[in-house]
This record gives sequence, C-alpha cells and structure tokens, in this order.
Amino acid sequence: MEKRALTITLQPDWQTALRAAAGTAFQRRRYMGETLNFESPAAFFGQLTEKRWMLVRTLQEAGELSVRELARRVQRDVKRVHEDAQVLVTLGLFEKSATGGLVCPYTDIHVDMHLQRAA
Repeated sequence: MEKRALTITLQPDWQTALRAAAGTAFQRRRYMGETLNFESPAAFFGQLTEKRWMLVRTLQEAGELSVRELARRVQRDVKRVHEDAQVLVTLGLFEKSATGGLVCPYTDIHVDMHLQRAA
C-alpha cells in the first residue's frame, strides 16, 4: 500500500494556498502529499471534533473496519459513528473500500495551524 500523507491547513485565502502547493509539487515532480484546507479555526473545529479524531486514530491504526466494528472499538452508538464517518468520507479523511468497509488512507496527518496577533 502506498504511503499517503495529509496536511490540514487553516488559511482564509485557500486559492493562494492551493496555487502555492501546486507550484511546489510541480517543481519537485514528486508526490508531496495531499492538503485539506479550512478557512477558519471555527470551520476546522466544527468539522473535526474530538470524537471524529478518535475515529480517525482508531481507523488509522486498525486498517479497514466496518462501521459497526469501528463503533464497537470506540464504544459509541453505531448510528452516531455512521454519521461522523459520513462527514469524514466527505472531507476525504476516510475512504470506502470495495467491500464496503472504511479505511483511513493516510499514514501521516499533519495539522498546520498558525495563530497570529492582528496587526
């Protein structure tokens, strides 16, 4: 399995960030990982809650799991885990396998967050 990396960024100007990442990847001509950007800390924390991070960590360690097994491992209700897993699939942190299970395809997830005092 190919090792994949994800960098999560918080930048209001996502178009400039996307252009910069594409330019760097084009210059280096190799896989530079993938990027998921949020426009604000509120958007980031609204989507990636503590319980969803627990799902990411569990699936990252376990490999492919069904929603039911994932819920059992994190000791949560299957319906709520299914709802959270759907959000994580939409964000791209989870993928559905050919057999219907869930996988976290990233071996490395890095959150790049800078907080600066307003000028």
